[in-house]
Amino acid sequence: MQSNPRPYHHGNLREALLSAAEAALEARGAAALSLRELSRAVGVSHASPRRHFSDKQGLLDALALTGFQRFDAKLAQAAKGRARDLNARIVRTAQAYVEFVLQHPALWALMFAAKHRTGAPQDILAASDAAFSHLPAILRAGQETGEIIAGDPARLSLTLNAALQGLVSISTEGKF
Repeated sequence: MQSNPRPYHHGNLREALLSAAEAALEARGAAALSLRELSRAVGVSHASPRRHFSDKQGLLDALALTGFQRFDAKLAQAAKGRARDLNARIVRTAQAYVEFVLQHPALWALMFAAKHRTGAPQDILAASDAAFSHLPAILRAGQETGEIIAGDPARLSLTLNAALQGLVSISTEGKF
């Protein structure tokens, strides 16, 4: 007989597990994540997470998906605005990009691993596409006003994204 049984029901188990998983991910990395340990951390039985995540990969994919959704929301907020100043919109969006990655480096790595994994789930790919649609939209608006050269806005934004990712990589790897 178990002396301290863990309850099965939890008010918001999925979100509690994702929150605990993200904290563990940032502290110890994806390899150290365990559904059993997360169950203990949120105070439920070790079988409870299976109602939301079939396995550890399901949990990691859910983390990646929510990461892309949060990244998208942060970039959308930065990209919008009443100001028609193209430079200001680009700078705000670039700052939001860098801030997100620096605040969540392990989540960022997980997001990209999930996105580039063979057979990546469609919802992750769609969330990634949505998040990375903001800079091309800004550049397209700049093309319409003649402030940006003609060309495929997605290709032009790739240069900006590569530069931002390079800065972030240098920073997160302690080379700054």
